[in-house]
Amino acid sequence: MLRECLTSCRKEGKSIGLVPTMGALHEGHASLVRRSVKENDFTVVSIFLNPTQFNDPKDLERYPRTLEADCQLLEECGADIAFAPSVKEIYPEPDTRQFSYPPTDSVMEGAMRPGHFNGVCQIVSKLFSYVEPDRAYFGEKDYQQIAVIRRMVDDLGFKLEIVPCPVVRQSDGLALSSRNALLSDEEKITAANIYRILNESRSLDLTVQQTHDYVVEEINKIPGLTVQYFSIVDGESLADVTSWDDAPGIVGCITVFCGAKPIRLIDHIRYK
Repeated sequence: MLRECLTSCRKEGKSIGLVPTMGALHEGHASLVRRSVKENDFTVVSIFLNPTQFNDPKDLERYPRTLEADCQLLEECGADIAFAPSVKEIYPEPDTRQFSYPPTDSVMEGAMRPGHFNGVCQIVSKLFSYVEPDRAYFGEKDYQQIAVIRRMVDDLGFKLEIVPCPVVRQSDGLALSSRNALLSDEEKITAANIYRILNESRSLDLTVQQTHDYVVEEINKIPGLTVQYFSIVDGESLADVTSWDDAPGIVGCITVFCGAKPIRLIDHIRYK
């Protein structure tokens, strides 16, 4: 059905947008879908909880699954197709392809979650091949993921536009994430301190190292929060910087454990 619809679209000269997701959709995803609907004639949203990008089986097991609610949200947003294949459909046999784009995929999440970005490249490349979209939409909350996917697109020669979309936040600054569903109401309030402190660090006249130390120390002071890493990097290559003059664009990327379980939350902030 997917191929038939897309073949018909192409014959009619219609543009195709793709929004890849792992489900448990929220307003952040909805903003991507609405943008695709606005900018394309036809929008496909994939819902696939990709096992090859999880290096921790427990993390995969507890990831929220809300397919019925997801489909209802997509209908309200105007998506044309919800593509929700099974693992067997995507991986009828093991995907043995290896992707490597250092330093982009070897730092931060790549260092903490070995194999994660290889799994991301496996599934996203498959989706790009299935759908052959004109544009693909990704949320900037997963800042490093977008950088890796850009490298993959160049490497494999896909002819499409990667469209990064701004982080959608609650009024208190907490970045919307499917993992937020695993937090209690109290933990969500605690987690909002991550962005508050990141945002405060932009207004301080500090060196790169001092900014790093300030953010880590302030977040770790808050009961229920523990920083796994905070990296201040070149916004394109993701290589570490030591001076604010090292790159035209500099981003701070952070991962914090929140709560008793604990839940792993990622966020980032632009310094320049």
